[in-house]
Amino acid sequence: MEHREALSMRRNAGMKKALRITLKTVGVLAIVIAVFLAAVFIVNQISTKSEQGKIETYGQYVTVDGKNMNVLIQGNGEETVVLLPGFGTAAPVLDFKLLIDELAPFYKVVAIEPFGYGLSDGTDKERTTENIVAEIHEALQQLDVERYTLMGHSIAGLYGIDYVNKYPDEVNAFVGIDSSVPTQPGVDEELPVKTFDFLKKSGLLRLAKKISGDPYASLAFDDHTKEQMRMFSNVHGNNATMLNEMEHIGSNFQGSKHLTFPRELPVILFVAANDTSLEGWIPMHEEQVKDLAHGQMVTLEGEHYLHHTRSKEIAKGFMDFMENIK
Repeated sequence: MEHREALSMRRNAGMKKALRITLKTVGVLAIVIAVFLAAVFIVNQISTKSEQGKIETYGQYVTVDGKNMNVLIQGNGEETVVLLPGFGTAAPVLDFKLLIDELAPFYKVVAIEPFGYGLSDGTDKERTTENIVAEIHEALQQLDVERYTLMGHSIAGLYGIDYVNKYPDEVNAFVGIDSSVPTQPGVDEELPVKTFDFLKKSGLLRLAKKISGDPYASLAFDDHTKEQMRMFSNVHGNNATMLNEMEHIGSNFQGSKHLTFPRELPVILFVAANDTSLEGWIPMHEEQVKDLAHGQMVTLEGEHYLHHTRSKEIAKGFMDFMENIK
């Protein structure tokens, strides 16, 4: 009996010792994680303040809904092309630079930075398709732009199809750059808005970008533009206005499912040939143009941001398309 009690006491003592070691280890890890997160937060705050002072202005402001919306106008052509960015593009004017340079010798190019993007103000107004489209239209009215071609990347395909149905007498044509389709799958899934907000505010998003490498390294932008885009992404990316837009993505797609392009509107869609993230991506775009009087889909080798690597092909393909339907 005494031998059994001694064994039990030794076993209990061993368990208590192991528990103390485990608790100490957990405590040390908690302290290390807390120090790490604090360091990441402080570095992000300091870096953001420094980068804010280095971001350069461009374009001009127009007053929309009592706020400043930034636009860039380049080129003096008789016809106008209006560029609309994809979701989350921190500095649309810079992001479109290579394409603007290709189009500007032939057109008047108006690159719009919606609220929450680039140098434009943020807004508390809900980021519904209705509000976004109305704001873009108001910006063009302020600029006295009355007839134009809409050329949009990614989610601009969603806003664009709504736009051309609301203002059919103003739009000459629509050009999609790997543009969203109202009926594409997966858009009804809830997006991690709060997670992105935490990652942004904590500085972990900046750290993740640093670790993942430079997405602009192999692109044809000059070094100065690349650095400006990196700073815009760090400072302005995932701001409150963008996150509100993210919250509305599902409902915006749902509300546009019934929309199609007007039959007589010329539409050309440039689609990434290599995109395997969505099943049926190319057939969905073929479906969009098949019944149009002047509809065409063109596949281009490249990834989602086709205008980063295929700006020459997009500009030439668009001009050839418009020339052929005159």
